[in-house]
Amino acid sequence: MEIAAVRRFNRIVTERVGALNDAYLSRDRPLGQARVLWEIGADGCDVRALRTRLGLDSGYLSRLLRSLEEDGLVRVEQSGADARVRIARLTRTGAKEWRLLDRRSDELAGSILAPLSERQRDRLIAAMDDVSRLLTASMVDVGIVDPRRPEAQLCLRAYFDELGDRFDNGFDHARSISAEDAELTLPAGLLLVATLHAEPIGCGALKLHGEEPAEIKRMWVSREARGLGLGRRLLAELEREAAARGANVVRLETNRSLTEAIGLYRASGYQEVPAFNAEPYAHHWFEKSLKT
Repeated sequence: MEIAAVRRFNRIVTERVGALNDAYLSRDRPLGQARVLWEIGADGCDVRALRTRLGLDSGYLSRLLRSLEEDGLVRVEQSGADARVRIARLTRTGAKEWRLLDRRSDELAGSILAPLSERQRDRLIAAMDDVSRLLTASMVDVGIVDPRRPEAQLCLRAYFDELGDRFDNGFDHARSISAEDAELTLPAGLLLVATLHAEPIGCGALKLHGEEPAEIKRMWVSREARGLGLGRRLLAELEREAAARGANVVRLETNRSLTEAIGLYRASGYQEVPAFNAEPYAHHWFEKSLKT
């Protein structure tokens, strides 16, 4: 039933927005070319960033760009001295076409809303916001990453910076119970990193101790990604990883300033317990059994 509902939704959306037409928005190009043109925008765009943002195969994106170049709408040029970096920019004709697409996109949106009552429009907009958020959540990838990698280090720095901002007396991770790179590398432990469009947006770590309780550390989600349910997903993934590696219990400690995290832990079945370590920044200690 769920799969059928998703497929039904996909069909009605592609039909209503005209995605199946060879001439999208009554122009002489399909939706793929129009979307690439739109994403390049007035400021131009790094081709690698464009590929990542749209989730396109490099060969397919190259063909789309070539078609737009042949139509005189886009030029692709080397960026500075690095031949590996290419920038796609709109030509004067391309900028004119971009403005026309922008206007016709507004007209298409208006045609969707026009037949509906005010109440229906409000419901549709609210539903679209909800669907957009949920579809974005479905595009997030979560996987084990070497803590020494740049994307992992970016997450950890952001985590430390946020704790420094939110804790009453700041945060010095050298004073905190350790969770160094070696401790977050299998078999001693692991680090999960969440990415959206290849950009790191969250992390969570485990320190493993065989059959003894595993420790959850370094839980962080970027402000831009909050509201996607990513914290809950990271927590569930860490619990699965801990159970798969022999742990029957997971533990964590947290600071009273992190009210959202405390709410998440309680809602996820964690029970508050007496202090089980001497973490200087902790006010609450939690534990959860992984036995089914």
